[in-house]
Order: sequence, then structure tokens, then C-alpha cells
Amino acid sequence: MSCVRAWLALAALCLGLLPGALSAASASKAGEQVDVELVLAVDVSYSMDLDELALQREGYMKAVTSPEFLNALKLGPNGRVAIAYVEWAGIDEQKLVVDWTFISGPRDAERFAQAIGSAPLRRVYRTSISGAMEFSAGLIEQNAIRGLRRVIDISGDGTNNQGPLVDATRDAVVARGITINGLPLMLKETAGSMLDIGQLDIYYEDCVIGGPGAFVIPVRGTHEFADAIKTKLVLEIAGVVPPKPALVRPANAEAPRMSCAIGERMWTERWGN
Repeated sequence: MSCVRAWLALAALCLGLLPGALSAASASKAGEQVDVELVLAVDVSYSMDLDELALQREGYMKAVTSPEFLNALKLGPNGRVAIAYVEWAGIDEQKLVVDWTFISGPRDAERFAQAIGSAPLRRVYRTSISGAMEFSAGLIEQNAIRGLRRVIDISGDGTNNQGPLVDATRDAVVARGITINGLPLMLKETAGSMLDIGQLDIYYEDCVIGGPGAFVIPVRGTHEFADAIKTKLVLEIAGVVPPKPALVRPANAEAPRMSCAIGERMWTERWGN
């Protein structure tokens, strides 16, 4: 994870030179401007076991309260962001776990983290990344908050297998001025599985993410989880478009390297519907 540490060290060095964040009280009303509207859309399908669900939550809780994240808040002209936390699975299984929260400093971040941690863990059937995109985009468009940037952050361990086609949905959401980033979770062996693919990172690059500066950070081991989430949030909040190290990979600009309907095809072959 030397790449992660290098990125965070560089971010901390740069961020430390900037002025402090504004008071959280000044961002208490909807309609005020923030630097980023960010939906954290987290996979809770049955392919995620309870340990992975807990690890995922813990990663986000630690990331939003980290010094790197709090320093990143200082990059924007408003010094504050608005974040919502969503759990998703099948096409009709999206849940707003933590509603839009203004974050401009440690107290706000701690309250947001506690709200994530206090919600009961749950697992739901099927995987509809397209459903998560549409639900998250609706939250952004209906929240009466004015963000300089609007971002959906999709984390998951599988391909779309229910609902609208993922690439068509991605294109429609991006056309509405929303960037989609991804955190593909590649923690399990796919050998013998009829529903998992070995190149989930490629699938995310080609079929899931999109918009200005969109990127993917693959996670291949539990020890990478916390640093990957932290790096991703710092880049999203800071609005930094990174170069292309092995860790952070931008959206693929060429033709897809695999079918974006591979998840639907595998599901049909397995279950016949």
C-alpha cells in the first residue's frame, strides 16, 4: 500500500497550506452551497458476508473522521461538503441509511460516522448497480443543496444482474452532470463461481464509472480496505484528478473490454430468468 501512503502524504502536504474550513453552523440550511454533494452507495447484497459488511462500514467511518479527509475539506471555496450514505442491492432495494449531512469539521464528521455505525447491518438479494445509480442521482437532484460538484461513489463486489443496463444508466446519469466513481471489492476467489468475474475492476472502469475525473480504486485484500476508502474520499472531496498509478485508475475511454451485460447473462445462465 505504498502508493496509498504516498498519495495521502502528498495530499496532506498540499492541504496543510490552505485556510481553515467554515463553521458547520453556517451550512445548516438546505439551498446553501457546498463544494461537493457526495452519495456513498454501498453494496449490501448477499454476496457480501457479514464480516465484509462490517469492514466496509468501519472503513467509511474511519475515512470521514481521518485527518486527511478533514484537511481535504479545506480545499474548496466553501469549506464544507454534503454527504449521504446509501445501502443497495436489488432493483427495489435501496435504503438511505444516513440522510444528507453537512460536514465542515471534526464534530460533523464524527456525528456522520456514528450514524453509520448505529444502523443495523443488513443483507438483501440481487445486485442492481443501475438501481443504485438512479436512486443516488435522485437524492442529489432532489435535495435542494447547491453543490459545485456532484458525485456518486459506488462500492460493490459484483456485476449488475437486475434492473436497467448499467452502462446505459451510467451514461444517462453522467449526462445530468453527475460523476460516478467506483470501489470494486475483489476480496474473494472467483474460481468455481457462476456469478462472479475475475476482472471486476475492468468491468467498473468500462461499464460503471464516468464523468469528469472519474476513477476506480480496486480493493484486493481486507488490509487495503481502510486506506483505499480514505484515498478515494480525499480525492473526491479535494476534486483532484490524479495521474494513473496502479492504485487509482481512470475511466476507460475506449470500447468496453468486456460485455457490460455480463452480469445479466451469467444470472440467466445460472437461474434461467
